[in-house]
Amino acid sequence: MGTAVDRFDDKARGLFDRIGTNDVYQGELLRHRPYTRFLHWMVALFFFLALFSGFGIYLPWLFRWFTPIFGGGALARSMHPWFGVGFCFFFGLQVLNWLEPMLWSKADTEWIRGLKNHVLKPEKLEPTETGFFNAGQKVQFWEITIGSVVFLITGIILWIGAGTFGRITVAVSYVLHDISALVMLFGIFIHMYLSTFGQPGTFHSMTRGSVAESWAWTFHPSWYKQVTGRDPRQAHEEARRQMETGRR
Repeated sequence: MGTAVDRFDDKARGLFDRIGTNDVYQGELLRHRPYTRFLHWMVALFFFLALFSGFGIYLPWLFRWFTPIFGGGALARSMHPWFGVGFCFFFGLQVLNWLEPMLWSKADTEWIRGLKNHVLKPEKLEPTETGFFNAGQKVQFWEITIGSVVFLITGIILWIGAGTFGRITVAVSYVLHDISALVMLFGIFIHMYLSTFGQPGTFHSMTRGSVAESWAWTFHPSWYKQVTGRDPRQAHEEARRQMETGRR
């Protein structure tokens, strides 16, 4: 990550640390600081504002009940591109914030190769090399990054119109814009499932910023070892033995 980006990110984190809170209790680890959580929720807010206003514009026969939320069809049409700009702006900041931990590694390649086993295995323990983000999360992050670039470029073309870019370019942009939105929506549904039912305790990291140590050694063991210095498998076994002792 570049020095200028590092300085900007450090200043932003410092500012939000002063005005936000990190509530970490016994048995928990700090996962996401206030700045990261702020970016996450702003990205989510503007994504769904752009999505709902866009549905009302492009499929009014099916989603016309969305437009009154934004004050009617005309106002929804005028607000939609600004929602898109807000989404791309905050996601751009999130890219800078997460660029380093989202870089691909050899462990991620191995994770992808063993994806079938991760999904089908009875235990939820991730491979010991899994760091702050696993390969699946990284794939989704870069999918949304690419989708956001397509979103922004095609959105600008549609916003300015055929008078500047020509009818064919605008027609192609409509298709790419819609496909990009649907792909990202599909990714968001997966993200919402994994952050709630798929990996219980994940949602907590984006509200208070902390996660249980058991969550950390289960889903991100390499990160757990990095921040605690403890072996994640040993911690898991100790907790399992304590639970079995308590049941007797």
